[in-house]
Amino acid sequence: MLVKHVQAPPPFQATLDSRIVVEQANGFLAPRRDIGVDEAFRLLRAHSREHGVPLTDIARQVLDGTTDPTLLGPRA
Repeated sequence: MLVKHVQAPPPFQATLDSRIVVEQANGFLAPRRDIGVDEAFRLLRAHSREHGVPLTDIARQVLDGTTDPTLLGPRA
């Protein structure tokens, strides 16, 4: 059986892509900080708010190495 690939409408695709990047950053950050993924998300969100940078941008910076994960708030 052939399955047709369906692309999400652009606004939904952008939201999905952002969510994926944030989830990847959570997974990257959690073991490096010895915390759970929920706490990793809280650190990313707090850093985003404190610095006025969109959460997705912070997540991308963590993943591409331009933000040091140890600078994202205190250790849990």
